[in-house]
Amino acid sequence: MSDLNRKVCDYIAVKWIGENQAKTEFALNHNIDEKTARRIYNDKSYTITLSTLNKICEARNIKLSDFFKLIDK
Repeated sequence: MSDLNRKVCDYIAVKWIGENQAKTEFALNHNIDEKTARRIYNDKSYTITLSTLNKICEARNIKLSDFFKLIDK
């Protein structure tokens, strides 16, 4: 399970947050706390909640099932 969690966080960190985007901006645009965005990006032991992942996906107008298809590629 921790491998899946790491895969989820790594995908969000690399593909959606990236090096150049401010974590504050990402957090505001995705209805999550800035601290959470920083943890997703920096903390390799962070466990993302389903609620947080759902908020991020809703802000991007994608279904959770579609998100998991993305990370599976």
